[in-house]
Amino acid sequence: MGRVASIVLVTWNSAPYLPRCLAGIAQQSYPDIELVHVDNASHDGSLGRVREAFARVSQVVNSENLGFAVAVNQGVKIARGEFIVLCNPDAFLEHDYVKNVVEAFDRADARDGMATGKLIRARGFEIAPTDAIDSKGIRMTRSGRHLDITSARDEEPFGVSGAAAVYKRTFVNDVSIEGEFLDEDFFAFREDADVAWRGRLFGWRALYVPDAIAYHVRHVTPERRREISPKLNMHSVKNRFLLRLKNEGLYLALRNAPFELFRDLVTVSAVLTIERTSLPALGWLWSNRRRILVKRRAIQGRRKVSDRKLAEWFR
Repeated sequence: MGRVASIVLVTWNSAPYLPRCLAGIAQQSYPDIELVHVDNASHDGSLGRVREAFARVSQVVNSENLGFAVAVNQGVKIARGEFIVLCNPDAFLEHDYVKNVVEAFDRADARDGMATGKLIRARGFEIAPTDAIDSKGIRMTRSGRHLDITSARDEEPFGVSGAAAVYKRTFVNDVSIEGEFLDEDFFAFREDADVAWRGRLFGWRALYVPDAIAYHVRHVTPERRREISPKLNMHSVKNRFLLRLKNEGLYLALRNAPFELFRDLVTVSAVLTIERTSLPALGWLWSNRRRILVKRRAIQGRRKVSDRKLAEWFR
């Protein structure tokens, strides 16, 4: 396999953002780029816009919205690259984004398997930049939350945001469980934190590459929760528990319990009162408890890093 970088683009009614996103992909200075496009049953012309912009695109067209995680896995399976680049439709990569990340990988340790550049918060379909940092990677908290790093200080991230993530193929192959790179039970939200946690358990690390610049329009924030569809909010609730049920060991669970249990109580109380549309999340977790346990055993059985060593990341 050559040093191809495969950009995996997942769309679901993403047409307004595609002109800018596709322009960013087309201008990449890295010489060996392929575009893999997976469409989740868009009805706004997204499919045609990508075909018009890239004559040699590889496409997967789903007849229904299968979710972000499934679509990424479909793209990864047909991608040829040594590097897998996830690019959201509402992201715009600057000219040297892929090149700078690949060069950073070349300088880094072999166990650095995931990387992100500096994502700058943007707005509108034209992806106009603001002065705010959107993400320099993912950090973990003791309350069970994962947040984007937005501080001015440069630091090693726990993992990388799926909006413009770059993964080595060796990382993808190593962390995949039963052929799934991203856990398809997540559907949408938190799948990037899940694969980062799994990678850390398996001994991988993450890179922050400050000279790789991208722009991202962030739609999902806590203050905009009421604007998000009930289905996606349900998956968000489900996934906050699923993330820990699969990856968290006993030491971390006990260490973080005072913080996690308080936030769990707040979440469950909200689901039982003001956001009852998310109640199916709790039912899903119970109905699928055996499948979750099988995945947990597969992950914990392969772990190389103890919870005591990982504890420093949960602040």
